[in-house]
Amino acid sequence: MERMVPHEVRDVEEFVRISERAVECRVKRSKDKVKLKLRTSRRLYTLVTTEEEVGRILRRIKCPIVEL
Repeated sequence: MERMVPHEVRDVEEFVRISERAVECRVKRSKDKVKLKLRTSRRLYTLVTTEEEVGRILRRIKCPIVEL
């Protein structure tokens, strides 16, 4: 079976649209960046952003948010 590779999204608007059909959004924070991961029934989408932008993005997400 082929291993699925996460699909990186670079556009915030597209990421918010994908969140409408996602099961959950996981937030992984590191020193200088924050990685948001959307799990849909078919694939995993990721968005890498800064700590300053993440609050604004998370307010627009339309699925449950899980902090890791």
